[in-house]
Amino acid sequence: MTGHSTSREAPVQGALVLHPEREGRGQGRSPAARLEEAEGLARALDLEIRESLVVNLRRLTPATLFGSGKVEEIAALCEACEADVVVVDDSLTPVQQRNLEKAWKVKVIDRTGLILEIFARRARTREGRLQVELARLSYERSRLVRTWTHLERQRGGFGVMGGPGETQIETDRRLIADKIGRLKRELEDVRRTRTLQRAARQRAPAPSVALVGYTNAGKSTLFNRLTAASVEAKDMLFATLDPTLRTLRLPGGRPVVLSDTVGFISDLPHELVEAFRATLEEVREADVILHVRDIASPDSDAEAADVRKVLQRLGVDMETRRVIEVWNKADRLEADEKEERRTDALLARPAAVLVSAVSGEGCEALLGRIAGLIDEAAPVEIRAEAGQGDLVAWLYRHGRVLERHEAEDGGVSLTVSLSDQAQGQLERLFPGVGIPA
Repeated sequence: MTGHSTSREAPVQGALVLHPEREGRGQGRSPAARLEEAEGLARALDLEIRESLVVNLRRLTPATLFGSGKVEEIAALCEACEADVVVVDDSLTPVQQRNLEKAWKVKVIDRTGLILEIFARRARTREGRLQVELARLSYERSRLVRTWTHLERQRGGFGVMGGPGETQIETDRRLIADKIGRLKRELEDVRRTRTLQRAARQRAPAPSVALVGYTNAGKSTLFNRLTAASVEAKDMLFATLDPTLRTLRLPGGRPVVLSDTVGFISDLPHELVEAFRATLEEVREADVILHVRDIASPDSDAEAADVRKVLQRLGVDMETRRVIEVWNKADRLEADEKEERRTDALLARPAAVLVSAVSGEGCEALLGRIAGLIDEAAPVEIRAEAGQGDLVAWLYRHGRVLERHEAEDGGVSLTVSLSDQAQGQLERLFPGVGIPA
C-alpha cells in the first residue's frame, strides 16, 4: 500500500473459480450447482469472475491436489484470463496452497479461507467479530509455515536452537495460541451475558422462535416481513451474520421473540461451526424452529440435508424438536408447480408451509401454525412405558417437555405442555396413553 492517500477505489481482482469434483464423493447436488455456489461466494468478496470450471479428479495428488498435467493446464488458463486469484472450491492443505501459488504465480484461496474472509468482512457486532477472529486464527495457525519460509534462506541456524525461521514460527504459534485463549475468554463473557439475557426473557412469558436455513434461503426477508424490521436482506450468500432478535405478535396478540441467525452452507468449515456455537445457542434454546428453505432451488432437498447436518454437529436434534419447514420463494414458481408444492407441504413431515417472504403470501398461515405450537394448555403428566420411544419422541416434537424422570423399570414420566390441537392428536395416535385430569 502506498504512503499517500488516494480517493481511487482498489482495482477489481479477477478470479478463476475451480470446483474439483472427486469421484465417489456423494455431495447431494450436481457439480454445476456446486460451481455456481462457489461463484456466488467469490462474488460476495467482490471478485470479478473471469473463468470458472469443474475439474474432475480421478485421484488426489498430495502435493498439489490436481495432477501435474492439470496444474500446467490451469497455469496457462490463469495467464490467458489474467486472473489475480484462483478460488479452489475444496479444502487445501498449507503445502498444496503454497505449491499451487508457486505453479500458477497468483494468490490461491480455498473454500474455508473464502468463507472466513466473507465472514470477517460482514460481522458487525462485537460478538460476531470475536467469533470470526477466533475462526481465522484457528485456520491460520496451521498455515504459519507459509509466513516464515523466507527467513530460513537468510542465514544459517544457531545450532541447538535450529534455524531462525523455525524459531520465528514457534514464537508466532505461541502468540496466536495466547490470542486464541484471550478471544475464547472474551467469548465466554459474551456467552454468559447472552445466557443472562435469555434467562430474563424466559422469566417473561414470551416463547422464542428461531429461523434457520441455508444461506440465501430468504430468512432475513421473512424476518422483515413478519416483524416489520429492517435487517439487511440481499440476494447474496451470507448477507446476515450477526443474530437479530425482535418481538413478533401472533394472531390473538400473544408476543414471541423471533431470532434471525447466520445461514448455513455445505461443508461449513469446522472452525466456523465451533466459533458460531454461541450465536446458535438461540436455536438450541428456541421453543419452535422455523427451517426456511428456498423451495424454488433445484437443490432444495440437498440444502435442507446440509442444514440438518450442521445443526446435528451443534447438538440440535431436529427429530426431537418442534420444527416447521417454511418453503419460501413461492413467487418464483410457475402456477402448476406452486399447486404441486402446496399439496406436498400438507403431506410433509415435519409440517411445511408454502410462503413468499417477498409478497407475503402464506405468512398468515405460518403465523397460525406457530401459534398452534406455542399456545399451550396447562402442563400434563404422561407416563411412557419402556419401549415407547416413539411416544417420547412425539411429545418432544409436538409439546414442550418441562420435566423428565426416568423410572427403574425403563419407563419415563414426563411433564409436558401441549396445545389443545396436540392433545387431540396425542389421543388419536396413542389411545389409552392416559393424561391425568
